[in-house]
Amino acid sequence: MGEVQVIAERGFTAPAEKVRAAVADYAGTRRDVLTEHFSDYEVREGGQGAGTVVHWRLQATKKRVRDCLMDVSAPQPGTLVESDRNSSMVTTWTVGETGDGSTVRVATTWQGAGGIGGFFERRFAPLGLRRIYDEMLGNLATKV
Repeated sequence: MGEVQVIAERGFTAPAEKVRAAVADYAGTRRDVLTEHFSDYEVREGGQGAGTVVHWRLQATKKRVRDCLMDVSAPQPGTLVESDRNSSMVTTWTVGETGDGSTVRVATTWQGAGGIGGFFERRFAPLGLRRIYDEMLGNLATKV
């Protein structure tokens, strides 16, 4: 087994505070920026940033569906961490300021499978998940 990591990043013309609020809005904006890869989205507790518990199903490929129940924390300003109760998956959303706007970085890690299946997972899963995140970040840019 080895750790699998996926990173996607995008610049925004909107100010960081506005983007941070949108990223933390699980009851509204976050639902709106999801791609067709997500289903059964449900905020179970909270809805705004830290303390939120949110559920979704992520279908990254035709055969691979991940049932996610995420606990959201905010270990530092501008950062939200989603930890999956059902797996080792952890996704960190970081919104930073730039001179003319902001940036959003999404980083996901999980413990991958071993053997030949793990080889293919480490090789191809990051490419598919990065495409999903790129689309979500594009949807977020349209919203803010």
